[in-house]
Amino acid sequence: MNTEFTFTINNVCLDENYHPADNTRATTNFANLARGESRQQNLRNALKMINNSFNALAYWDNPKADRYSVELEIISVGMDIENSGESFPSIEVLKTNIVDHQTNERIEGIVGNNFSSYVRDYDFSILLGAHNKGQAQFSVPDNFGELHGKIFKYFVNSNAYKQHFKKLPVICLSVSDNKTYHRTDNRHPVLGFEYQPNGSSLTEQYFKKMGLQVRYFMPPNSVAPLAFYFFGDLLNDYSNLELISTISTMETFQKIYRPEIYNANAVAGNCYQPNLQNQDHSLTHIVYDREERSKLAIKQGKYAEEHFIKPYQAVLEQWSANYAV
Repeated sequence: MNTEFTFTINNVCLDENYHPADNTRATTNFANLARGESRQQNLRNALKMINNSFNALAYWDNPKADRYSVELEIISVGMDIENSGESFPSIEVLKTNIVDHQTNERIEGIVGNNFSSYVRDYDFSILLGAHNKGQAQFSVPDNFGELHGKIFKYFVNSNAYKQHFKKLPVICLSVSDNKTYHRTDNRHPVLGFEYQPNGSSLTEQYFKKMGLQVRYFMPPNSVAPLAFYFFGDLLNDYSNLELISTISTMETFQKIYRPEIYNANAVAGNCYQPNLQNQDHSLTHIVYDREERSKLAIKQGKYAEEHFIKPYQAVLEQWSANYAV
């Protein structure tokens, strides 16, 4: 089968003047912040938190903790099937760039960080729900996540990706609140202590089909581990500053979105179970609508079903059956 998917990559600066595009998923962390009366103050505060976190971690030769700032780009990936001229918003991620104010150098950071996908919304909010409706026991459909995973790997291996980005992506997510994490003796100077979960989560399995492996680290100054999804060798493929750019960006979003875990007043111990009901936490001065986020996930899943899954079902099924990395 010679079906080719064409990817287009667009980028827009995520700053205090950012307005979400019409095809941006409204549940994406940065898009949620950029809505409503507090949108500009939300963005300004979030960016300040990121810069403060970055300088706290990159403390060497940085006595006033003001040497660096982080610039963020939203990378939107459109997918054209069979050169139809119609582009579906398949993937949206963040790219970090680091500004060294001492050397006046702009250093490329990491692409990935936040991960947004309408097809993932379809899988988790539509397909998974329909499969388990009326069932006494939860189960996962056959081939769950395979199409999404193959599309992601196809994109990362595409010429479009290689022309825009020098390194493979790293995606940073929160830990699962239904797993227990045990601290190991492995400690990285930037990523911090490594943790091991007591089992695999559905998210881990889903991202594994995207070709990504996962490791859990709790960076210095943090109170809970983060999940780092990556290709290759996380500890050696990226510089300290690159890793810090991801940590400072994504932990800031997690402090806003999941303060019960990432803005808790107690630090995770040797044996740690995240708790979304934890009352001993602090809130940021940033407005974030979590209730709306959960409702919109279903709406976004239906959008993917209507505009992508159903119209191209035969083509996608045939392509998926024949595609191998």
